[in-house]
Amino acid sequence: MGEAVITISREYGSGGRDVGRLLAEELGIPVFDDEIIYMATEKSGMCSASIAKRDEKIKSKFLQNLQRLSMNVPSIRIPSGYSSHAAATAAAKTGYKKTDADELFQAQANVIREIAASGGCVIVGRCSGYILRENPKLLSVFIRGDFEDRVRRTVETYNMPEKDAAGNVKKVDKYRSNHYQFYTGQQWGVAGNYDLTINTSYVGIPGAVSVIKAMIAAKEV
Repeated sequence: MGEAVITISREYGSGGRDVGRLLAEELGIPVFDDEIIYMATEKSGMCSASIAKRDEKIKSKFLQNLQRLSMNVPSIRIPSGYSSHAAATAAAKTGYKKTDADELFQAQANVIREIAASGGCVIVGRCSGYILRENPKLLSVFIRGDFEDRVRRTVETYNMPEKDAAGNVKKVDKYRSNHYQFYTGQQWGVAGNYDLTINTSYVGIPGAVSVIKAMIAAKEV
């Protein structure tokens, strides 16, 4: 199991981060989450002192930029780095320019590939399952939960009023969904885009870890 590369995408408040950390602890492998942002800053030369603030600005502006692009070129997804000729042409016609979000995504993608190449690990978020889709050791997991449970966990974790927590769950889910679709061309949370989907409202955090470990063992047989 120690050589498995597990990526975890998750709905906000589902406990996906806790699943990742507990799984890594039980497997004896490293887990990477927010650390990837700072590793990416070192690799790309971005200013590490301001990267967290920049990431938040990217999130707040992302939906506006996505909406503008989709109105201009509804049938074309513009990927980071303009690797497709069609996307590059569309970008030129619409005046789209490579943004901080594109640069940060590409830097993180490079780090994620290097992490996976170094051995077994758990990687949380950042479209890592898609980025590593050709890695033969990959097990991509999507963690979800019932809305009421996710709101409750958000209230308990961040000590915020229930009304604010409910709004935050919806907002972050919307951001993650659009971010994933923008950079992968796939729909976030759809079972066919992952090897395994788990509802923590049904099995809990330890149960989710057990399911993932069983899946890894079955794959290795």
